[in-house]
Amino acid sequence: MMPENQVFKNHEGGVKNLDNILHVRTFGEFSVTWKGKRIAGGNGVGETQFVSLLQLLLHKQSRGVERKLLEEVLFAGRDIQDRGHAMRTVIYNAKKRLRRMCLPGLEYIRQKDGIYYWTDEMQVEEDAAAMDRLFQRIETEKDPKCLLEQCLSACYCYMGEFMGSQGKAIWAEIETRRYRKQFCYCMEHAVERLREGKDYARMEELGLHAARVQPMANWETVTMEALAASGRMEKARKFYDDTVSFYFQEQGMRPSVRLTQLLRGMGDQLDHTYTTLDEIQGLLSGNEEGVFGGYVCNRPVFEGIYRMMTRMLERSGQSVYLMLCTLVDGKGNPVENTSALEQLSEKFSEAIRLSVRRSDVVNRYGKGQYLVLLFNTTWENCRILQKRINSRFRLGRQRTGIQYHIKSVICTHKMDQKTGQKMMNWK
Repeated sequence: MMPENQVFKNHEGGVKNLDNILHVRTFGEFSVTWKGKRIAGGNGVGETQFVSLLQLLLHKQSRGVERKLLEEVLFAGRDIQDRGHAMRTVIYNAKKRLRRMCLPGLEYIRQKDGIYYWTDEMQVEEDAAAMDRLFQRIETEKDPKCLLEQCLSACYCYMGEFMGSQGKAIWAEIETRRYRKQFCYCMEHAVERLREGKDYARMEELGLHAARVQPMANWETVTMEALAASGRMEKARKFYDDTVSFYFQEQGMRPSVRLTQLLRGMGDQLDHTYTTLDEIQGLLSGNEEGVFGGYVCNRPVFEGIYRMMTRMLERSGQSVYLMLCTLVDGKGNPVENTSALEQLSEKFSEAIRLSVRRSDVVNRYGKGQYLVLLFNTTWENCRILQKRINSRFRLGRQRTGIQYHIKSVICTHKMDQKTGQKMMNWK
């Protein structure tokens, strides 16, 4: 909203007197203000055509608006035979309405050679035009300090999407994308220079502003980085928890993958504040919908699961086996590191993952080698599993096979010969 006082500070550092300026806001919403009073924009009922006319004329004040574009915007979807007459009517009514708004007695809208212009007798200050001027300077600025200040000014000039919810016309959508791109460009440059200068206070403030005016765009990571880098860990912890809570509760969705990865990467260094068990369980579970076969994990995770299971099995009495699967050639030797090995390994991994149960754990131990942790099974079932893997991995006439080594995870006092190490070859 515009300030109600008669003086405001524009985004380029100057001071303007509202008595002599028509202030036009286009970022976040569209509004036209004269002497501190809104005369157009907002959610006024029955003013759509009038507002659309002002949006175009005031935004394109210097270049003017072609008649064809104005007709497309004002009469979109309407079957009007005499558009020329309809246009003259709209312009006449708009002028009449403007005169009733206690504005100076001017000829606000003029037409020349099929181009419509807003009068140049009235000073207009538009936030989008101010951002364009700043961006032109940014593109040619060489001094790092001046560049930073201009980038910051442009960022704070941007208060949301161009025309807000009223920017549905095609021309407005094009401008929306252009200004959004400008804002992101200025944000990236400003953050980079604030980071280099370790100016974490302004970096935090900038991140908060960006998240407000462009939500769901991952700008929260700027604030999180500033808080963590400046050592304000308690505030960083609360900000992290509040951000996750906002995405879950207010928006009814999880944060984006990129945001989650960045925030968790920083958040893992922090002690978390109180949260609900349901939320924790949701974060731990991840998204398992549509995932079939065994649980594939990296080596550290596999080692952790293995060590945990050995402790649990001391009392549970369950039967768990560890199986090593190795790609071998026709002579029973491990397949050499060739260009085809990577492709074979992918097919090998898929054959194993789809053959084991969801409760089993799979890890790529090396090129052409996989470890499988088989829970609550028997020696005979291990043999059946090998046949399933072999069946899925068959490569026609290619002489490549799988060698299996199987061993019980724990040994009982009464050693059964079948729980010892076994080796079987398949070609």
